[in-house]
Amino acid sequence: MGRLLIPLALVALAFWVFSIVDCAIQPPTRHRGASKRVWILITLVPVIGGILWWVIGRSRDAQPQSSAGQPVAPDDDPRFTASDERIRRLEEELAMLDAEEAFGSPSAGDDEAPDERAADSDEDHGDGPRDERA
Repeated sequence: MGRLLIPLALVALAFWVFSIVDCAIQPPTRHRGASKRVWILITLVPVIGGILWWVIGRSRDAQPQSSAGQPVAPDDDPRFTASDERIRRLEEELAMLDAEEAFGSPSAGDDEAPDERAADSDEDHGDGPRDERA
């Protein structure tokens, strides 16, 4: 019986210390039923304080809850859809950049303005008078 009592006491001690530390590091908004200081005092009661902390005091609000108390689906969560909006905006900007490249917009290395290039191309097609001295 003594062999079983020592490991059981070690497990109870580890659970108790873990409960105290967990209660102490949780933000005050995650404590239910009482303030953070009261819960720390409750968890100082060996084993029973830790059990009370895990069953009653620790809030499990890891994800948003709807008004009915059920978890919110990711598509309905504003934090999730905000990232979708950013991705959509970036994809639109990328599509605009691709369209500019496809239509041959002037590159940064060109010194001529677009109007000057258009005037040069009109002369090459024979639209204007040519000087044929050669």
